Amino acid sequence: MKLYNYFRSSASFRVRIALSLKGLAYEYVPVHLARGDHKQQAFADIAAEGLVPLLELSDGTRLTQSMAIIEYLDEAHPEGARLLPADALGRARVRALSQIIACEIHPLNNLRVLKYLVRDLKVDEESKNTWYRHWVRTGLEAFERQLAAGPASAFCHGDTPTLADCCLVPQIFNAQRFNTNLDGLPRTMAVFERCMALPAFQQAQPSACPDAEA
Repeated sequence: MKLYNYFRSSASFRVRIALSLKGLAYEYVPVHLARGDHKQQAFADIAAEGLVPLLELSDGTRLTQSMAIIEYLDEAHPEGARLLPADALGRARVRALSQIIACEIHPLNNLRVLKYLVRDLKVDEESKNTWYRHWVRTGLEAFERQLAAGPASAFCHGDTPTLADCCLVPQIFNAQRFNTNLDGLPRTMAVFERCMALPAFQQAQPSACPDAEA
């Protein structure tokens, strides 16, 4: 398998975590978003959406969208760590937690949105960062309430990492990079710390990527 991704992309980070938890080997193919590699013809020829991550399977099939990729990996490789619970209610809860990150927080704060705010709408740097912190904080407060509403567990749901943990950890990394206030989120941050104690999460983090910048 080949994973086309960018070390700082949280969506790419999600997939790297899933691959690591599953113990699946892959070729790392960097696509530097900040430099515009995703807009080059070579990538456009294989990526209809022009986005990362893109997972190319050994038979040449290409998968896009991090959530779809992770669910595919869970179904195609059931022998590894299971990223979605066996029961329907458990799966629904894990998907809901995941979507707080992937559907409520991330779309408002990904790189192309932040660039549009600055380049096209002429928003200054501090206002852009205030926008980012507001929506991340709002989403993580909702995430914290959802964790509190469910049964106590070591990770987002249960005692092993799931799709929800794959989504949460990259979002916390990004929040920290933008100096977002993470106080008052005890359950969320406890889960983050437990995840980061595991080799699978450590191996997938941006600083461990071959295209990571100093």
